[in-house]
Amino acid sequence: MPSVPFDLPTRLDALRRRDAAVAVIGLGYVGLPLARSAAEAGFRVVGIDIDPTKIQAFAEGRSYIRQHPYEGFAPLIAAGRFRATLDMAAVVDCAAVLICVPTPLTRQREPDLRFVAQTATAMAPHLRPGHLVVLESTTYPGTTREVLAPILEAGGLKSGRDLFLAYSPEREDPGNVAFDTGSIPKVVGADGDDALALALALYDQFVARTVSGLDTAEAVKITENIFRAVNIALVNELKVVYAAMGIDIWEVIEAAKTKPFGFMPFYPGPGLGGHCIPIDPFYLTWKAREFEVPTRFVELAGEINTAMPRHVVGRVAEELDARFGKGLNGARILVVGVAYKKNVDDMRESPALRLIELMEERGATVSFHDPLVPTLPPTRAHGALTGRQSQPLDEATLAGADVVLIATDHDGTDWALVQRHAALVVDTRNALARAGATGPNVAKA
Repeated sequence: MPSVPFDLPTRLDALRRRDAAVAVIGLGYVGLPLARSAAEAGFRVVGIDIDPTKIQAFAEGRSYIRQHPYEGFAPLIAAGRFRATLDMAAVVDCAAVLICVPTPLTRQREPDLRFVAQTATAMAPHLRPGHLVVLESTTYPGTTREVLAPILEAGGLKSGRDLFLAYSPEREDPGNVAFDTGSIPKVVGADGDDALALALALYDQFVARTVSGLDTAEAVKITENIFRAVNIALVNELKVVYAAMGIDIWEVIEAAKTKPFGFMPFYPGPGLGGHCIPIDPFYLTWKAREFEVPTRFVELAGEINTAMPRHVVGRVAEELDARFGKGLNGARILVVGVAYKKNVDDMRESPALRLIELMEERGATVSFHDPLVPTLPPTRAHGALTGRQSQPLDEATLAGADVVLIATDHDGTDWALVQRHAALVVDTRNALARAGATGPNVAKA
């Protein structure tokens, strides 16, 4: 596509006055709240997704993410400030395009950027001079320049001249009511001064922000998640070590966090879940190989965290043997909580799914209860579990299980009921102790 004159000051003014349209591609846990924040700030927002069930949900007056109910979008839709569509051609009338698509790993734990590449390929024919394109998906440093830019420039537009590229990593925290999209500082890096000016003219209207270089911005997000992954791996390893010594890791952490400096509490669990922490560190380890730089610390943390589901299953087997003289083969297991974290319905990379698979591989019959996940949705790695139904958490269900395994500690769960009626509880979240519902039938893992 040949270059045509583009008036940068006019576009900057339109963004600052919020007199512009913004496209958000990918209406998941990142894109949906981002689209809502931009629309609430006054922009005309078009949400684009390849999943027709999401578009249909809005057409039917409902949302598909519990934390973002349809009622928050209804007035925006009525005012013409938000609409959802499958049509990528809608970007042609937008001043900015924000890409919020998944960036998973392959089975070989290498970056899978096919959704970024497919999105770029689909939108490229509809870009015009002056378009700001911002990648928000978590990835390794260099992605915007090395992967996104060549695809978008293939039609003749050039970055920095008539196409403006930026990177601003998402920082959503599903279930955390203390923060929303507008209150979380936003890191923004761009390919050139003009691209940065456009990105800031957009983001300044509805989020707090911090400025950095393009590659630095890409590195920021991956560093944030590596920090969490490494520290969670540390407490997961300490959990195993201290358990062998007869020391409760949860009591250790509670005492240690009374120190007002030099310590930040992280907590062990049955494994890592969510899109970010189980995946993002491996993006850096993959990229580091290009520079022949080892990432032993990061890879070790990944190994420890990945091993946690097997450790938990081993603890369940140990407790069954010690208390009842039986193993997992033929045991009836009830998993309480299958979302990847408390108080959300988000199943991305949930360790509970791996726990179910591992126990069933050893001959157990496994059911689950989760008030926020009535039916297990399709997932990339656990397709055989799709469609399973949550069971009621009542006396009969609890008494019918040989072991109740607590994998997610949703607020509002009646932990006293669990402790009273379960023959054995294996608690990976310290939920019963925090609720004062401990007893001789409770073990920790």
